[in-house]
Amino acid sequence: MESAVAERLARVARKSTCRLTHYGRKSGQAYEVTIWFLVDGDAVYLTTMNMQRQWTRNVQANSRVLLRVGGETFAGDVELVSAGAQMLHVVGLLRKKYWLARPYLWLKGKPDGAFRVRVRPSSA
Repeated sequence: MESAVAERLARVARKSTCRLTHYGRKSGQAYEVTIWFLVDGDAVYLTTMNMQRQWTRNVQANSRVLLRVGGETFAGDVELVSAGAQMLHVVGLLRKKYWLARPYLWLKGKPDGAFRVRVRPSSA
């Protein structure tokens, strides 16, 4: 049986973007950015074509995030996706959902970086 988190994520998985709330690595201040997201069971993946963006640097320093999508809010913790099998899995999810990413992936093979969000079961 699917977890409650996986059921909630399945309801919003087809949406194209989410609002990511991340926290400044120096200030701790909350910031929001609209980005693509990928759902796989009870996990969410976030990808970037530029690891120097502020949100990527912030989530590496402070892993606590909020995701808002389709009227749902998910609290979670971010971890960097390593190269190898996990990155190949993310690339497959990205190719399937976002056709706009295919030319970049054809040229580069993978995003510059990816993060897995472990959604907390008690998220609002």
